[in-house]
Amino acid sequence: MTVQPLETVALIPVRSLSGAKSRLGETLDAEERADLILAMLRRTVEQAIQASLVSRVLVVSSDDGLLDEARALGATPVRQDGDGRNAALDHARAATGRGVGAVLVVPTDLPCVSAAALDGLVEAAAAAVSAEPGKAVVVLVPDQHGLGTNALLIAPPDTISFRFGEGSRMDHAAAAAAAGASYVELNSPLAFDIDTPDDLLEADRLGLGHEAGR
Repeated sequence: MTVQPLETVALIPVRSLSGAKSRLGETLDAEERADLILAMLRRTVEQAIQASLVSRVLVVSSDDGLLDEARALGATPVRQDGDGRNAALDHARAATGRGVGAVLVVPTDLPCVSAAALDGLVEAAAAAVSAEPGKAVVVLVPDQHGLGTNALLIAPPDTISFRFGEGSRMDHAAAAAAAGASYVELNSPLAFDIDTPDDLLEADRLGLGHEAGR
């Protein structure tokens, strides 16, 4: 049986250049952190656009410079409405319009992001839909600590609310169960994120850190 891919829109949330990634302050100064955020945004948008199973890419932010950069890269900029990542994603989800099969949340701090890895989430969702037609699906990539959420696909888009924050892996799983949705966790390169100086050093060792985007 041929598995039909879902029409999927990627949602990329990104904070302003000022004050972001403050936990890297011992390793990078404010200008270097801003350069890192911009480099990660470019990499994430470029890979999402190259993903063959992603139909559109939306970047949600309150930073005019980042929204201009997103537009220049070929993404649709969405001005953040509300405080926090979940409120921003709610606004971006509403901006996708009707007829979308799934939304795929992709943070910008995933140094191993690739078009193939993003397509893998869409393929996993399509396979779950094929196995149980008509049933909603939530596909999640946990962070390397097994506590957070590094990537999240929801089909249909309004199946569950966004629950990013401390312990979001379990929160998203519980929301999927409450909604009666199929829940799939993937072992993916997207599990590696940059949150601490040690993470940044590992990304640099792999050739995927703050020097790679310059």
